[in-house]
Amino acid sequence: MKFKLKVTSIVLVFFSSFFNVKIQAQNSNNIRPNILFCIADDASMKSFGAYGDTFINTPSIDELAKEGLVFTNAYNCNPKCAPARACIVTGKYSWQLKAATNHNPKFPSEFKFYPHLLMQKGYHVGFSGKGWGPGIYEGKYNPAGPEYNTIKLHPPHKGISNIDYASNFELFLKEDKENTPFCFWLGTKEPHRFYELDSWKKEHKKLKDVKVPPFYPDNVTVRGDILDYAVEVEWFDSHVGKAIKILEEKGLLENTMIVITSDHGMPFPRVKGQIYEEGFHVPMIVYWKGKIQSGRVVEDFISFPDLAPTFMELAGLKPHEQMTGNSFKDLLFSNKSGQIDEKRDHVLLGRERHDVGRSNQDGTDLSYPVRAIRTSKYLYVHNIKPERWPVGNPEFGFLNCDASPTKKYLTDLKPENAEYQYFIMSFGKRQEDELYNIEDDPHCMVNLAYSPIFIGISEKMRAQMEAELTLQGDPRTLGNGAIFDKYPYYGKGLDYKTGKRLPAPKFNKGKDLIIKKGKGNQVKN
Repeated sequence: MKFKLKVTSIVLVFFSSFFNVKIQAQNSNNIRPNILFCIADDASMKSFGAYGDTFINTPSIDELAKEGLVFTNAYNCNPKCAPARACIVTGKYSWQLKAATNHNPKFPSEFKFYPHLLMQKGYHVGFSGKGWGPGIYEGKYNPAGPEYNTIKLHPPHKGISNIDYASNFELFLKEDKENTPFCFWLGTKEPHRFYELDSWKKEHKKLKDVKVPPFYPDNVTVRGDILDYAVEVEWFDSHVGKAIKILEEKGLLENTMIVITSDHGMPFPRVKGQIYEEGFHVPMIVYWKGKIQSGRVVEDFISFPDLAPTFMELAGLKPHEQMTGNSFKDLLFSNKSGQIDEKRDHVLLGRERHDVGRSNQDGTDLSYPVRAIRTSKYLYVHNIKPERWPVGNPEFGFLNCDASPTKKYLTDLKPENAEYQYFIMSFGKRQEDELYNIEDDPHCMVNLAYSPIFIGISEKMRAQMEAELTLQGDPRTLGNGAIFDKYPYYGKGLDYKTGKRLPAPKFNKGKDLIIKKGKGNQVKN
């Protein structure tokens, strides 16, 4: 009898221990993760070693890619700073965001932001560098959260910000005395222009190493400009590396999911702000030690609106009802590579007004509306107003393209120049329909839309695109696209009579706009 009791006791202890371990494992799996979201300002996907052979050194990010997950088909929905970032914080498609579809808007107060929602549920939230913007917003905090930009440094080159992003991240962590889960947005202002001219020489880079895209002439001016850009991409990588070291030192790395991306492609002609491959195809690398299987490369299509619902689900929360993107949490925890979810086989893209400097008989401050659909093989683009200049009017300086040595070289070309084709590719007017075979033509050089062989493909892709945009309530597709031209612009304006730039407005019609030095423009509640 005693023997039976003893065996029974041993069995009970064994099963008790087993279930306790199992419960503890379940609880550990349910611990809300920390989220470190690192976003560069104007860095092309192929500027990172994880996406192929490049002359730019990004060792910290490349190591995360090797130990984590690399998405090869991630897209920004709208290739300009403010609208791309608006998609991230809201989890909505760009054309669903009213004024925030545009660049430099006033963000409508009706929209919810995932950093604020996480903060309401107990997360410690903040950002350093550039959060959402440029534009103005209501409330106390930037849509990316409370600002941490107080710690400064002496940058190595004039074009680099003096904000010490990594040190501000460390300050943010120190402020959390209760060890609550955190969500931090590390948004460098690099490699946004301007650049210190020839900074690449100080970094001992070599012109011969540069890979010049085929839509630019290959010369010293362009090569040097790209190298100056490379210096700032590497600055972004260095702060990612410092942030990782801080997490390691504080013992926080194991429960921190790190996401690496950029809002759009490099600030060069035909890239930033344009519906071509390098403008909207972004890096997306996710690392989470012990949670995400290392060495995976996933080909499923994801878009910036998918980020917010993913972060919400990982935090154990239901995505907000306003969010129309689709969580890709299942892709993170799969052990597969390649195409995992067959339904994720395309994305939609678009743009409206990015910058001022476009006018015609319809008025001024006009958008250049575009909608597009990208599949694994093709990119179809519908330029809805092809009579307008895609990069802004020439008499106003093509203002939807940042000033740069490359831009100046191209805009100085004359029709009689042998290289004039490069100017046309970057600044000329475009056909209403464009179709590119991305597998054969990744730089979007040959428009197939009007070839008899490909007309059927163009028509089919346009029909699919417009059907989905209709379901998503896109005003442009529903015939009310003029609304995007009517939303106010809060950046530097333009006097269309003289062509001179005007200062950004200091107050709106309701006189509720206030300026806070170092904090950007905010609106009183």
